[in-house]
Amino acid sequence: MTRDSFKILGPGDEYALKRFLSPRLESSLFLYSNMLAAGLEDTGAAYSGTYAAAFEGSRIVAVVGHFWNETVVLQAPKHGLGLMKLAQQHCDRPLKRLIGPDEQVSAAIRNLELSSANLQLDEPEKLYSLDLYSLVIPDLLAGKRVSARRILAEDEDLVTGWRAGYFREMHLAPDNDELKKTVRRRVRTEVAAGMTWILEIAGRPVSCTSFNANVQDEGIASIVQVGGVYTPPERRGRGYARAVVAASLIDARSEGFQKSVLFTGIRNMPAQKAYEALGYSLIGSYRITILRDSIQEIP
Repeated sequence: MTRDSFKILGPGDEYALKRFLSPRLESSLFLYSNMLAAGLEDTGAAYSGTYAAAFEGSRIVAVVGHFWNETVVLQAPKHGLGLMKLAQQHCDRPLKRLIGPDEQVSAAIRNLELSSANLQLDEPEKLYSLDLYSLVIPDLLAGKRVSARRILAEDEDLVTGWRAGYFREMHLAPDNDELKKTVRRRVRTEVAAGMTWILEIAGRPVSCTSFNANVQDEGIASIVQVGGVYTPPERRGRGYARAVVAASLIDARSEGFQKSVLFTGIRNMPAQKAYEALGYSLIGSYRITILRDSIQEIP
């Protein structure tokens, strides 16, 4: 039996990567979406990264992506640590975050011998999927004073404040001036991409949601991944988050998307109830890990 070989992917390897990711699409949206957005060449620009893959003959059997924002995304049922090392050696970029199927991220944490003291955030997430033609539309959206729309440039200050609040609540980043600058840059990108919505009640914004990855590619179901759902604390418990997510999915469906996925914290019962009310079904377990101190070189 021959050993699996490792390789840094580049232009020309797209077909092999798509062939591997397509059957695993619902847990591979970041990898597939970033490939479509930025290709397989690591330029350091947004969405670009270094992809390291294990091959069995001409067939990919595992892959990790080490992206521009110091995030490693795994779809590596085996060889995870070896591929992470190879990717980091190639891109010379610190490792700050790990994202992927729960069992794979958990294995990476063990193999890296990370202590709990260096885990800023480490939580299993429930992974959900929805056929958009089975979407249950909340009654709230039928209200005469209720509307939803994509954000505009004039919404930048509002959504920046909400995004910063989301990051603070989720313990995704320290609350400082750098966070606000980073979030503002991200919101400007979201305005241009048209992938963020706000819900308004009588013209007053009350909640927002985004798509943080999407795939429209020949031969597979078109799919969007929901993320960044946020309602200010004083407006929670009224169904606003459920309504704004539904509104975004209605628009996505009208634009040719067929499915949606999302993941939410295993202890976040209100979010789980909201998504299940929209028709989402539990399909697996995901994980997000953020380190307090970046790993400069994987040992």
